[in-house]
Amino acid sequence: MERSEVSHKYMTVGEVAKKMGVSVRTLQYYDREGILCPSAVSEGGRRLYSDKDVVRLHQVLSLKSLGFSLGEIRAKLVAVDTPGEAAAMLEEQGRALQAQIDVLSRALEDIRALREEVLQMQSVDFGKYADIIVNLQMKNENYRLIKYFDDGMLDYLRRRFDRESGSAFIGRFEALRERAVRYSGAGIAPGSAEGQAFAEEFWQLIVEFTGGDMRMLPQVMKMGEVASADAEWKRKTDILNGFLSPALEIYFAKAGISPFEVKND
Repeated sequence: MERSEVSHKYMTVGEVAKKMGVSVRTLQYYDREGILCPSAVSEGGRRLYSDKDVVRLHQVLSLKSLGFSLGEIRAKLVAVDTPGEAAAMLEEQGRALQAQIDVLSRALEDIRALREEVLQMQSVDFGKYADIIVNLQMKNENYRLIKYFDDGMLDYLRRRFDRESGSAFIGRFEALRERAVRYSGAGIAPGSAEGQAFAEEFWQLIVEFTGGDMRMLPQVMKMGEVASADAEWKRKTDILNGFLSPALEIYFAKAGISPFEVKND
C-alpha cells in the first residue's frame, strides 16, 4: 500500500462513502474482507482511495445488487488496469444483467398468463392460483388443466409430485402424445401391435398417476376435454384422444380390464 499525503489523486473513506452512497462502515468492512482495499495510506494513517478503487467499488456494488454473495463477488472481481480488462468486466456485468432481465421478463409473462387464468376461473381460490404459478414456473403448458380439478385431486397432486417429478411426468405424457400424432399420421391402427403397445404404456402412466385408485379416472379424463385457445395444443390433444380411445378399448378387452370398476377393500 502506497504512503501518500492527501491530494487530488486520492479520496478519504468519508469522501468515497459520500460519492458512492454507501456508509463508512461498509467500506471498512470491505477493506477487512479483502474485497476493496485502499490504494494508499496517508502519513497520518488515514486510508486513501484512488479513482481506480472507486471503479472497483462500483463493480462490487453492481454485483451485490444482482444478488451475488460477498464470496461470489470476491471470486468475480477482475483487474481493470487496461481498457481490455475494463471491457471484460463490463461484458460480465452485462451478461449478469441480461440474465436478470430474462428472469424478470419470464416473471412478467407468468403474471399476465395468471391474470387470464384468474379471469377465467371467476373465483378467488388461492390454492389453485399457487398451483398455477408453480406450473407456469415449470413451463408446463398443461397448467390450464389445474382449474378443472377439484380440491381432492389438487391435494393428491401436491402430495404426489414435486417440481422435478412433476416435470418428468409431464415429459412422459408429452412424449406419448407426440407418438400418437406420429402414429396417426403414419396410418398405424389402434389395434396394431404398435397401437396396443402404446395403449399399454399409456394405461400404465394413468395407473401410476392415480396410484391405482380408479375413482380418480373421471377427473383424469377431463384432461382430454379441456378447451384451449392454443390451436396446436388442441390439435395434438384431439389426435391423441382419437387414437387412444379405440386403442384402450381393444387393450382393455384383451387384458380383461374394467377400468371403472371400483374395488372395495
